[in-house]
Amino acid sequence: MHHALVFSTSKHPSGNYDAAAWLAGLADDFAFLRPLDAPYWLHQGYAAELLCQPKGNFKAEDLQHKDAFQILRRRAADKQLDVNIVPTDRRRKQILMADMDSTIITSESLDDLAALAGLGDAVTAITKRAMAGEIDFEGALFERVSMLAGKSSRLFDQLITTVTPTSGAIELVHTMRANGAKCYLVSGGFDVITGPVAAMCGFHDHRANHMHVRDNKILGTVQKPILDRKAKATYLKHYCKQNGIDPIDAATIGDGANDLAMLQAAGMGVAFEGKPLLLSKVTIQLNHTDLRGLLYLQGYKERDFIANKI
Repeated sequence: MHHALVFSTSKHPSGNYDAAAWLAGLADDFAFLRPLDAPYWLHQGYAAELLCQPKGNFKAEDLQHKDAFQILRRRAADKQLDVNIVPTDRRRKQILMADMDSTIITSESLDDLAALAGLGDAVTAITKRAMAGEIDFEGALFERVSMLAGKSSRLFDQLITTVTPTSGAIELVHTMRANGAKCYLVSGGFDVITGPVAAMCGFHDHRANHMHVRDNKILGTVQKPILDRKAKATYLKHYCKQNGIDPIDAATIGDGANDLAMLQAAGMGVAFEGKPLLLSKVTIQLNHTDLRGLLYLQGYKERDFIANKI
């Protein structure tokens, strides 16, 4: 089977030279993947790929533990480049399921809410441990929300005005939608935020936790069951079944420990600026490329990108 070896970055554009010259310093490091042609641009200065035909019963996911690939990845990282390899078969995905916090938006919404309430440092410390997989996600969620008890629900409106989409988020969703994909935002955060973010970016639907409010006051409790790591994978199965799509034709993307199950269940699971746990377990990684990187991985070129509202 042929595979596409994709190099990408959003840190800085290359000069006005061809893709082969851009990657010339890495050519010896990716020779073991048996390239079939010269590199060519997907997006001049930012992303290039070349076709490969690795030996034997090659599986891209096995590269996570191969020394030769890790050397290539480290040398590419020194140039602020991501390097990933994906099968060319069924490369363009029919479903996108994305995490919200620190993925589709630039920040952690619960941390931002806590900061507006004057509780920032205490809540942020818990979030970091939960996203790293050091503590139970559900317990961490309950603990953080309980700190907000008695605060005004008008904080939600303030928070929504500060939300910033990650670079490339709108292009990712709109481009995939324009090519027939279904796009879903699934978050361990809260529906009061996922709703506006989903509308802003063009997702078909969204799922998240629900924080209880009464008389314009946050009660400090969350509706059960919690949308956690297991629930994200369950929603992926649900949306695939609903649309008659095999999970191999799904792309998922996220940054934290609670995204791991959905990343592993999809045909293209991507760790986006991932926490250490994800980086140790997920082969496809975007550490130097914005969310357009998921389009490059599917073979989309710059001319295919759509940035306008659906």
